[in-house]
Order: sequence, then structure tokens, then C-alpha cells
Amino acid sequence: MPETGEPILTPDEAQVRLVVAISSRALFDLGESHQVFETDGVDAYCRYQVERENDPLEPGVAFSLVRKLLGLNLLLRDRGRVEVILLSRNSSDTGLRVLNSARHHGLEIGRAVFSGGSSPYRYVAAFGAQLFLSADPQDVRLALDAGYAAATILTAQVVPAGPEESQLRIAFDGDAVLFSDEAERVYRQHGLATFNATEAAAAHRPLAGGPFKDFLLAVHRIQALFPADISPLRTALITSRGAPSHERVIRTLRDWGIRIDEALFLGGLDKGRFLRSFGADIFFDDQESHCDSARSVVATGHVPHGVANPLPRP
Repeated sequence: MPETGEPILTPDEAQVRLVVAISSRALFDLGESHQVFETDGVDAYCRYQVERENDPLEPGVAFSLVRKLLGLNLLLRDRGRVEVILLSRNSSDTGLRVLNSARHHGLEIGRAVFSGGSSPYRYVAAFGAQLFLSADPQDVRLALDAGYAAATILTAQVVPAGPEESQLRIAFDGDAVLFSDEAERVYRQHGLATFNATEAAAAHRPLAGGPFKDFLLAVHRIQALFPADISPLRTALITSRGAPSHERVIRTLRDWGIRIDEALFLGGLDKGRFLRSFGADIFFDDQESHCDSARSVVATGHVPHGVANPLPRP
């Protein structure tokens, strides 16, 4: 391997790509301008953004994640290997400030959709994105219902635990995120004892994949381009499961052929302090209570999927 750390790629590895689609409100702090929209309407919002289109927006909750994702291209010597696509409900006029801000902050974002108020989720598939991050819960549900990994980025003032590291660290919950919600349904209907007994009996039967399985697989393929001991990407499974329900999870990941770097089986303990210890850049969970615990220490994506997230009544 060259001293620069540039991977030597096989023809199959050369096809590996990671594409993330993100909304403008997840990437930048648009709280003030969104308040103008909510209070004064579309026309006032448009005037506000156009008048300030050369004033850079401040980083939002997912900004650090995006910067580290794009930084992987420098290590891979391939600008297109990891791509971030902007999918925004803004018009092209109001979206100009967003692209100007990306350029100001040194983010290489070359592709964007400004959908003029309609949901942009339908472009996720067209771009081949493995993940969609948005501050709009409705757009996220639409994307999930269409079969794409998606999460609502929760606004919060995240206080870094220490100096920022260059390594990108992504943490996932298990049930209803990486895996289906089949086991979670048993727990909610019949309680912990039945859940543990059922999972122990099914230890050798892999769980069905959840909405984030394919995204984890895409991350795993990028990881595989680097030696494990110097990978710029690190993943963790942080789940409320404990023994004996851990075995089925381990065997499922083995069956999928996916490496996950760390697995934390917390047996119901609060996840927030463990996410801080892991140093996660982002955490994905389907349960709002877990997200509320996590959002003060790490950028958090709520995955409104499965039995914990019933559709609101009309």
C-alpha cells in the first residue's frame, strides 16, 4: 500500500459508491429563516433568502457528518466515490444561498434538487442514494414507505465531547433500523421474558433486514477498501438488547457478511452516555425516547419505522 494510504482497488471495488441525500435544513442552520416562513409566509421567506444569498449559513446538525463523508474522497483519491446530494423543498432562487453556503464551507456538493415546495424524496432513487436525511418528518416517512433508508434529523445543540477526530463514526440501533421490527413486536405484545425466549429459540435464524440494512452494507463496502486497523470509518450497533437475545443479532450480521466494529448490548440502559463514549457522529434509532436521550450528545436521526411508530390517525 502506498504511504499516502491510497487503497489499491480491484475492478469490483472500483464500482463501490456511497451516496447520501440531505435536505438543506439538516445540513445548515435554517432556524431563523424557517421561522420567517412559518410566521410571514412564502413570499417573505423568498425575499429574506434572496437578500441574504451571499451571507453564509451556519452549520446544522448533520454538517460534521457531511464534511467527514466528503473527506473520504481525499483518502480514496476519488472525488466521486462518496457523494452528497442536496434535496431541498426550496426554489432555485432561495436555494442559491444554500449552495453558496456549501461552497463557502468547502463542501463539494455538485448535485442538487430544488423542488419548489413539493417533497423531494422521489429523487432519492433517481440519484441512487442509499440514505436520505431530512428535517421534515413527512418527507422521511414517504421515503421509508418507498423502501429507502431515511431519518428525521433532530435539531439540538450538540456539545462535542472533545477535539473532533477525522474518523467518521456511525451508530445504529438494531430492531426496526438495521433489522425488521419482528422481534420488537413480540416484546411489545408479550413482554421481555417471552421476547428473550423467542429470540433464544430463533438464534440460528437470521432476522429480516430493516430499512437501514442496505445503507450499512454500502458503508461496509467503503470500509472494506481500507485495512481494518486504519479505516476512516467506524460503525457500532448500540441496542437495548442483552443476553440471551444478543446471539441472534450477531449471527444475523454474520449471515449478511457485514462487519460491524463495535456491538453494545445494553440490556435497557440509557444509550446517551454510551454514544458519547463511542464518539458517534450520528446515531439512528426508531424510538423517540432513545432519540431524546441521544440528541444532546450526538447528531441523531429518528427512523419513524415499525411498531414503535404507528401512523397518526387522520
